[in-house]
Amino acid sequence: MTYFIYIWHQYIINIITILKTQFIKSFFTALLFAFTLNISAQTDECKFTVTSTEDGQETKSTREYLMYEKVFAGTSHFIFFSLTNSGGVPILNFEHLAKGKDFPKVFCIDKASKIYLQLINGRIVTLLSASEDQCGGLVYDSNEKNNIRILTASFLFTKGSLEELEKSPISFIRVKYATETVDYSVKGELDSESMKQKYYPDAYFINTIKCIQ
Repeated sequence: MTYFIYIWHQYIINIITILKTQFIKSFFTALLFAFTLNISAQTDECKFTVTSTEDGQETKSTREYLMYEKVFAGTSHFIFFSLTNSGGVPILNFEHLAKGKDFPKVFCIDKASKIYLQLINGRIVTLLSASEDQCGGLVYDSNEKNNIRILTASFLFTKGSLEELEKSPISFIRVKYATETVDYSVKGELDSESMKQKYYPDAYFINTIKCIQ
């Protein structure tokens, strides 16, 4: 049994490494040109990419979707979600991005980190960290003269959580980072200042879970 758990853990870590590498490559390509991410709106939330792992397993991932945005005093904060199905295992990919002239605050994820999703119907869904200890990396954007810090992590759904998320919109996201817990309010309609596009984050799971089933 212990050997099986070890093999499964290594499999999940390999998948997460591939997903993180792909996200960073695609993000930095867009960043160098304009800081416009190729993120799906509600009309095309089922667009996804398919990749193969070293053992031949196919991994299906939806595009990154803007869940939260805060622009204040020259600093911008963004949270993106995407979903992955790897061999029948659903995974939530979490990205936190901050940019500004000053150095953005460092956030870290560890094995004890969690994401709590408050549903409008009163239920709370908990997701468990599947990532190793890591902190947001710092990059300098010479075009806009901004410091950018990016944290990526993956979380596993607990039993029955997908079914709950299909039933009700979400009202806020609570992220338990390595050293602190932060709440992010979720809007029914998010008219992004930076992306120049409308998003509907409260219905993200209702609209997107079907894409990986």
